Amino acid sequence: MNLFRSEEHIAAWLDGREPGMTIPVGTLAALATAWWGNRLDPAWSPRSKEASQAILDSLGLVGPKWQLP
Repeated sequence: MNLFRSEEHIAAWLDGREPGMTIPVGTLAALATAWWGNRLDPAWSPRSKEASQAILDSLGLVGPKWQLP
């Protein structure tokens, strides 16, 4: 994982290469909180695939790369 200040810094780092997937750090933090935020809760239980997919969808992480198998 690389962290960049802006889209311009990403473009400069790529030096003409095609970009891969980029995610704003705020979205990444929201994903971490939604995905793992309650793991230490004594009442925690695994969620369903549908519930996990709903988390991704709610954060705008959609498309083929974000579809759970």
